[in-house]
Amino acid sequence: MVTKRIVILGGGTGGTLSANRLRRVYPKEEAEIVVVDQNDDHVYQPGLLFVPFGLAHPEEIVRSRRHQLHNDIEFRQVPVDRVDVGGDCVHLEDGTVLDYDVLVIATGSILVEEETEGLTGPGWMEKVFTFYDVAGAAGLHNALEAFDGGRVVVNVVDMPIKCPVAPLEFCFLADWFFQQVGIREHVELTYVTPLDGAFTKPVASQRLAGLLEEKGVALVTEFNTGEVDGPGGRLVSYDQREVGFDLAVVVPLHGGASYVGRSPGLGDELGFVLVDEHTLQSAAKPNIFAIGDAAGIPTSKAGSVTHFEGEVLVENIRRFLTNEPLDGSFDGHTNCFIETGFGKALLIDFNYDTEPLPGHFPTSVGLPLLKESRLNHLGKLMFQPLYWHSLLPGRDLPGVGSAMPVRGKDIEAAR
Repeated sequence: MVTKRIVILGGGTGGTLSANRLRRVYPKEEAEIVVVDQNDDHVYQPGLLFVPFGLAHPEEIVRSRRHQLHNDIEFRQVPVDRVDVGGDCVHLEDGTVLDYDVLVIATGSILVEEETEGLTGPGWMEKVFTFYDVAGAAGLHNALEAFDGGRVVVNVVDMPIKCPVAPLEFCFLADWFFQQVGIREHVELTYVTPLDGAFTKPVASQRLAGLLEEKGVALVTEFNTGEVDGPGGRLVSYDQREVGFDLAVVVPLHGGASYVGRSPGLGDELGFVLVDEHTLQSAAKPNIFAIGDAAGIPTSKAGSVTHFEGEVLVENIRRFLTNEPLDGSFDGHTNCFIETGFGKALLIDFNYDTEPLPGHFPTSVGLPLLKESRLNHLGKLMFQPLYWHSLLPGRDLPGVGSAMPVRGKDIEAAR
């Protein structure tokens, strides 16, 4: 039997669970699986939200990438230079050329802070922070500990971003945090977004906007940030509106990995890989697939999406290698716990065609949807051990499949 080589670029959530699932399908005699990443730090990204508030520490959410991979999966720690789509090979920065039969793009999305004027200038990591990386989250923790009052602004520069609900969660936890330390009446909280509402989906947007109002968080919509003036404490939009701050928590513009832009035909103008939204097969060439944040599809860039994609992706790689028709069943299923503070959380569950609705998940006797509850908060906390011990190893979660469940949802709410 001819051994196939499957090369996976990226050792994060998508790359790791794909490699481990593929190893379950193919013994080493049938397929060589190679994972490539520029570093060995696998970050549990949902944990970044908790670091600024002292609810998690950086060392608790970072583990070795290679240690998350099953036996007989090769890990290469070297940056990618470019992909030769026509030549079926990857050029690494150390000069190595990796030929492949199938390529999986799983390098996620990166923060492009330099695209926003002034963001990383004077005031950066002093009164302007992001919690979307480990260093920023740790620095913001120190800033919050020293903060004694003033204007705190949470700003999303542009979409798409990783975990679109995380900036809202930050607002809710900030309200809780400042109440815990006894200075909430001295803090003005504002959420600034380029969207026309609190969220992208109408029913959820209305519910989340209501929560912001309940917690005394001002909402500024359709604000397209053109400049961050750290010394002057101002966000300035392209239409010259201004929002003042004493402390700014900014979610920068996101893009695909830089090598995508150096690989003609592979990605779009933002560096995301264009794939069929139901099969995850690349538009560039049939033997290329993408998963997770790297994929340019109309769904949230969230870990749950990557988990649900994994099942379809691996099946489609198997089908591609045996010349079978691909499985077009991925429906954009997204599932997010939204931490709201004081030991409670919301849960939303949706896909390409169905927005987040009230009800229960995954059945009528499951977790409450679009409703604050202690149970949802516990579910969010439980996700971290499930992530390391079930999701990354490529195991299926009982009762939670790739397709969005309909049972338990209040479909009438959409009308």
